[in-house]
Amino acid sequence: MPLEIERKFLPPEYPKARFEEGTLLITKEQVIDQTYLALDGDQELRVRRIKDLATGVVSYTHTYKRGFGLAREEVEYDISAGLYEQLIHSRGAIPLVKKRTTAQWNDYTIEIDEYHQIDMLVLEVEFESETEATSFVPPDWFGPDISTNKQYSNKKVWRELQKRKQL
Repeated sequence: MPLEIERKFLPPEYPKARFEEGTLLITKEQVIDQTYLALDGDQELRVRRIKDLATGVVSYTHTYKRGFGLAREEVEYDISAGLYEQLIHSRGAIPLVKKRTTAQWNDYTIEIDEYHQIDMLVLEVEFESETEATSFVPPDWFGPDISTNKQYSNKKVWRELQKRKQL
């Protein structure tokens, strides 16, 4: 099963100045609605509605993930809008909504997620190997490393949203 190897950080602020000065180059901006269908221990099933902000094109994915921390198993594939809608309506859940800015920084692709329902900004860097990930030295502006801190996981944030719905 393919592995997703990434490190996550909690930047203190959106790096607007770095985009303006050209040290960060935007390659894509999307709005992602993410809903979990099943959570069991370190396994998750989720669906996403992804809207490309430059083109307006909307796509849908179904993802299975297993594991926690730096490296996790991941299988993701495209699904139809109809299947997405069926799954979302059967679940009756509130999607976690975030704006994702994908950018080029030095030789790395980074993703910056700005969450709509909570005040949180997360920066992710994906790697080819665990060795590369562990040897990576982030700049100060990335903020603290939260790669192994479950408090900041998308599924925890999503669960909190579902609790708010019930109040």
